[in-house]
Amino acid sequence: MKKEAIANSKKRSVTFELPGVEAGTVAVVGDFNGWDAGNGAMKRRKDGVWTKSVRLEPGRYLFRYVADGNRWHNDPQADGFEPSGMGEDNSVVVVD
Repeated sequence: MKKEAIANSKKRSVTFELPGVEAGTVAVVGDFNGWDAGNGAMKRRKDGVWTKSVRLEPGRYLFRYVADGNRWHNDPQADGFEPSGMGEDNSVVVVD
């Protein structure tokens, strides 16, 4: 995961990256996009890594990746993890 400042803005560009997942589709979903896979579709690079950049206000956000609409993945590079209440953890990203 990469975080970059945006000129003249409090927002940061956060690039979510998920390597090593074989899937037809992957989305990043979280409380920043209403957990909506349709609003978090990722693109697969030639090296096989799924990526999506999102502009986020400073804060703390929960998120996960969903592959093919039903396989959930956490981000090993997340800033932390928090129980989801559904038996698994959510990934956490903190935007300064």
